[in-house]
Amino acid sequence: MRFASWLRVVLAEDWQQGGFAIYLHWPFCQAKCPYCDFNSHVAREIDQSRWLRAYLSEIDRYAALTPGRVLTSVFFGGGTPSLMNPDVVHGVLDRIRQHWPRANDMEVTLEANPGSVEAGRFKAYAEAGVNRISMGIQALNDTDLQRLGRIHSTAEAMAAFDVARRQFDRVSFDLIYARQDQTLDAWKTELKQALGMAIDHLSLYQLTIEDGTAFGDRYARGKLRGLPPDDLSADMYQATQDICEDAGFVTYEVSNHARAGAESRHNRVYWRYGDYIGIGPGAHGRLTLKGQRHATEAWSNPGKWLEVVERGLGEKERTVLSGEDQASEFLMMGLRLAEGIDPGRYQSLAGRALPPDRVAQLIDLGMIETGPDNLRVTRQGRMVLNAILAELLA
Repeated sequence: MRFASWLRVVLAEDWQQGGFAIYLHWPFCQAKCPYCDFNSHVAREIDQSRWLRAYLSEIDRYAALTPGRVLTSVFFGGGTPSLMNPDVVHGVLDRIRQHWPRANDMEVTLEANPGSVEAGRFKAYAEAGVNRISMGIQALNDTDLQRLGRIHSTAEAMAAFDVARRQFDRVSFDLIYARQDQTLDAWKTELKQALGMAIDHLSLYQLTIEDGTAFGDRYARGKLRGLPPDDLSADMYQATQDICEDAGFVTYEVSNHARAGAESRHNRVYWRYGDYIGIGPGAHGRLTLKGQRHATEAWSNPGKWLEVVERGLGEKERTVLSGEDQASEFLMMGLRLAEGIDPGRYQSLAGRALPPDRVAQLIDLGMIETGPDNLRVTRQGRMVLNAILAELLA
């Protein structure tokens, strides 16, 4: 077989090493958080029946492109998907079940904010097929919740978490650290409290200031005070790893910690560079069609997205990814995982190996380590992951 033909076959089958998933974006929130740069909007009135019809239309369209694939996971993200009427979730999952065979352990996650949690609604989500909840708690004290623009209190967060864990066996929640005026001891205490609540999974993110957000604008004007210096943020990160691992929550990805077997299957499809369909305003996807991987992107504006879907197409653009593009994405996603990557897979995608001199240098520095079939970032290297990627991709 000629090299070009062989390479096309490799690219066509590569996604199977990561799995196949569906991401569905609900773009609405009750309020916009000042740190958030996601595609989320506040709306007084939402025609949920119209949104359901649009989602079903896109599901049908993508199903015709990907028949017979075994579905690993479905993720309702946002925005605040727990604002969706349960019949919308039920309708979406029913249609998905009609189109694709499903893995025996298929994961169906729905994101929720504590202010939108109702026991009856959660029971209906479970009956629809949701089997995992990801809850955006973000902080465990009222002062910081207010600073973060959250509309729930600590007491409401605790109550919502209790509702979720009574209904679902798998519940994750998010916290943000390196917040304004936060001390290392305060974060350690809060994290231990969170681990005492947690069922099997925690996502712990360092506060980042993004351009185009309210925090970004405030920071640019010198009005966002009390942010920790870099060395304190690094100490908080190291403490996070130590405390989580001591509690049996292994750091399986840079910001994610879980008991064995409770890792997010959906996010692993991303990190292991599988294929995933992105449905909803601003949703991105990676899809291998006729032997070629594509990047898909939907229109971001909710009204615009509805209009184009109702005319038969929700994609703003679909771009062919070269082998080099795929290799870069595979590396950037895969090195976030503690398990690392298979260098042979990188070579198959890129048509060349990772630069051996740079790999050797990073090993000497203690930033990465290699085994028979993997290359992974060390705990020390996770602190400077972006620098490692820049070196390997230069």
